[in-house]
Amino acid sequence: MNVLETDRLILRHLNGDDAEFIFELVNDPSFIRFIGDKGVRTLDDARNYILKGPVASYEKFGFGLFATELKDGNVSIGMCGILKRETLPHADIGFAFLPRYWKQGYAFEAAAAVMKYAREDLGMDQVLAITTPDNEASGKLLEKIGLRFDRLIELSEDAPAAKLFTSEGKSETKIGK
Repeated sequence: MNVLETDRLILRHLNGDDAEFIFELVNDPSFIRFIGDKGVRTLDDARNYILKGPVASYEKFGFGLFATELKDGNVSIGMCGILKRETLPHADIGFAFLPRYWKQGYAFEAAAAVMKYAREDLGMDQVLAITTPDNEASGKLLEKIGLRFDRLIELSEDAPAAKLFTSEGKSETKIGK
């Protein structure tokens, strides 16, 4: 199901047919470095990741991560969307793209469309984002779509520090320590 469309992209619900693409994306070294190892080792793991992650999110919240495709050729290049994590009080924007599609404006185009969707269609007045402290490119993109760095947080006792970005000024949000 298509959710959003931009000049060059279609953002749609992920489904089991996306297993090969998800397998490639989540096993890319940059994904593992900046987002984490999702333990996807087979195409069945990729299908389970889709079903237990994005598809479950669509059913529970009405939103989630969307496949991001080029309109020209319907080639999947990444994913972008809104997540609701138990460890954060508000939904957050997330994105990941295959490296061969970096530095072409696709991530910005998708993230800007998702931010507008979160505000206008989902009625969210506060949107968060998290990145690893060394992910400067994602931080710059988040600032470009209107989020601002708030502070370093720990999402759990054993988690490394993450940069928290908010869609409004200083957050009153209580997160982690």
